[in-house]
Amino acid sequence: MTQVMTQITDLTMTDRAARQIGNILKAEPSGAMLRLSVLGGGCSGFQYKFDVERDRAEDDISIVRDGVTMVVDSVSLQYLAGSEVDYVDDLIGASFKVNNPKAKASCGCGTSFSL
Repeated sequence: MTQVMTQITDLTMTDRAARQIGNILKAEPSGAMLRLSVLGGGCSGFQYKFDVERDRAEDDISIVRDGVTMVVDSVSLQYLAGSEVDYVDDLIGASFKVNNPKAKASCGCGTSFSL
């Protein structure tokens, strides 16, 4: 059963992303989750950051799919509204990819963007 929970926004993750997050979290202690955040910097102005964490902040929004949890803080969420987190494995490598409709430009590797 696929479960997708969002609050305030329509941030989602694909089946591929959920599977990969699950694979990563298998090696982590119980209760671990993936954190997606947006930071200033990168070659295009903002950059995506992925971390494994066990603690949740008061303002975190949880996105749950297929039993895995991704959390996003409320500040980052404003830059991610309408986005979809995917996992791609192609000739240039394997990575999480954020398909962000708010991004006006991004760098070649897809880890930074501008609004």
